[in-house]
Amino acid sequence: MMPPEEESPDGDRDGGLVLLHGPKSGSARKGCDPFAQTQRSKLQHRRARINQQINKEMRMRAGAENLFRATSNHKVKETVALELSYVNSNLQLLKEELEELNSSMDVYQNDSESISVPMIPLGLKETKELDLLVPLKDFISEHYGEEGILFEKEIKELMELRQVPKLQIIQDLYDSLTGVPSHQRALAFEKGSVLFNLGALHTQIGARQDRASLPGLNQAIDAFQKAAGAFNYLKENFSNAPSLDMSAASLTMLVRLMVAQVQECVFEKMTLLRAQNDFLARLQLAQEAARVEDVYCLVHQTMSQPHVKDYVPFSWTTMVHVKSEHFKALSHYFAAIALCDCPAPSDAELLEQEKAFLQFHVTMPEGPSLHVLLQDPEERRKLGKAHLKKAIMKHEEAMRIHGLCKILRKMDILQEVLSFAHKRSLSKYSEIDHEEDFFETGEAPDIHPKTHQKPEIKSPNFSQVKVTDLFHRLGPLSVFSAKNKWYPARRVHLMRGENGFGFTLRGDSPVLIAGVIPGGCAAVNYIISVNGKDCKWSKHAEVVQLLKSTGKEGVDIGVITLQGSECPKAVDRKAAVMSSGSGMPKSNKENSRKSLMNSKSASTLLVWSKKSKRSKKSTYSGVPFTAVGDNEATY
Repeated sequence: MMPPEEESPDGDRDGGLVLLHGPKSGSARKGCDPFAQTQRSKLQHRRARINQQINKEMRMRAGAENLFRATSNHKVKETVALELSYVNSNLQLLKEELEELNSSMDVYQNDSESISVPMIPLGLKETKELDLLVPLKDFISEHYGEEGILFEKEIKELMELRQVPKLQIIQDLYDSLTGVPSHQRALAFEKGSVLFNLGALHTQIGARQDRASLPGLNQAIDAFQKAAGAFNYLKENFSNAPSLDMSAASLTMLVRLMVAQVQECVFEKMTLLRAQNDFLARLQLAQEAARVEDVYCLVHQTMSQPHVKDYVPFSWTTMVHVKSEHFKALSHYFAAIALCDCPAPSDAELLEQEKAFLQFHVTMPEGPSLHVLLQDPEERRKLGKAHLKKAIMKHEEAMRIHGLCKILRKMDILQEVLSFAHKRSLSKYSEIDHEEDFFETGEAPDIHPKTHQKPEIKSPNFSQVKVTDLFHRLGPLSVFSAKNKWYPARRVHLMRGENGFGFTLRGDSPVLIAGVIPGGCAAVNYIISVNGKDCKWSKHAEVVQLLKSTGKEGVDIGVITLQGSECPKAVDRKAAVMSSGSGMPKSNKENSRKSLMNSKSASTLLVWSKKSKRSKKSTYSGVPFTAVGDNEATY
């Protein structure tokens, strides 16, 4: 791996993210430095080690199961059964260790002193390294007819780039949550895995932001929206995934989880922007919190489905459930604050507050009319007390669910957030509770969820990334791709006759021999070189200029033919030899003049003849084209 030429200005390597600069003509490539010794990279290395151990144990289990089915010896069966129990026990321990690693959210959180609810990040898919140098050199030699050794630099650069995201060609890729290896001999699986890791990196970036500041919140929102876009793109464009983490059910769960975390950041953004003593602002905060509770409730339902329940870590499911209860409590708390701490509205404010309050509750609260409720401090206190009572109940439920998960109990940040919110609600309840209150506190109605900033699923825009094709020298991908098959490259020496050399050219990069006259080169050949100059990327005018500048010594043309291409109809070989009069090779295919005249594509006409093998002084006089299309130029 090449060392990075440049790092971030502050020199902070804690994130393990570096900026690799390629050549000046190339593009900047961002990736994760595998040598950066950070807490997150160490966690990823531990995950990779566990994945390798899980793979080993699963292979041992598969072998033992095959032996158990194949043998008829009772003693051997007992021995194998005992070994299987050991292997299954080891697998269970490894999966529990991996689940604990996937639940290590503290490592990805911001180190700020401010207290924020932890976010759920996703670990990267891991794989084993693979040496591509020899296979790709052989493939280039066999498929393209090029010297593979000339492309060693490009292949090594490709391997270095693959080392950055830790993904290789057609290799075992490990599930990001279970560690179970998956194998598929298709590059589409690798592409999907790279995109999955892109989404996972965005989750880590979003969890790392300082959400106590507005810039940090905006960056977290953007990161989680991009993560949701990456997972959603995979769900819509990648099917029949061999691993569970890329199945439709899992990707749906991840998209909803990312959207919920975006909605949580929007709520936190609202708390920073809205005035705390404004009645309408507090109602909006209550509805924002209700919206967060609503989306986390949907995520929890998705995680509880049969296909996902046994796959998602228990700590994730518990965390989502805790957040659902926590934000429901916050919605009732802010509703109580709006009713109890804000003064009664003036006549000018009353109409606006009535309109907002009509859409605030799912069902209207029992008691006096809305007009009386908003103007009577005692009625406001009663309804606020009911909201606080429900908030306290939900806070206690969130703390109870939190205590059920061993891993979450170790998370001090979450415990501190839940405890602080619970104490704040208790303190406010004690403040508004009077000794002479002999009425029974009613049930507060649920709050209608509403958001002022809907999450946006940002699909990856690959066209925005400016890149340079590593194997640019092989030619344009539209023609020189691995899916096309070629006949061996040929080199032809041509001499100019009185009327030229005898073929027409069409297209750019590479230029195609579109048509020939008797005695010319075969049609449907691509010109790859002229006098040793590579022409795979040359424009039409450039190739024409090279051919026109040829002197009496003639020109060497390198051509290549695509297998299965439609060649023009060959004329009678005997007639071709008679018309040439110069001993042309009998294997040449020729275009009739009719095929050229009926050509629908614009082409440039160059008249050439091939050098005779029998006589160096003899040149083909050429059959002149008497009819050239209006859009064709004659040289």
